[in-house]
Amino acid sequence: MLMSNTDRPARLHYMANGFRVLVPGGHVTCAISGVPIALDDLRYWSVARQEAYASADLALEAEGRK
Repeated sequence: MLMSNTDRPARLHYMANGFRVLVPGGHVTCAISGVPIALDDLRYWSVARQEAYASADLALEAEGRK
């Protein structure tokens, strides 16, 4: 049975105004909480650290860790 792209994680390159899909998939994993984030719901990431975050609060938490 073939896996659909939505079942596996995507690899992205995060840019200032968006992201580029390097490896197709349906989600990425939040760098802080570890929860999966559907690509359609992805709103927060760090260009410098190339990480995704599930919420604005988690993105701010990541900024405090640097």
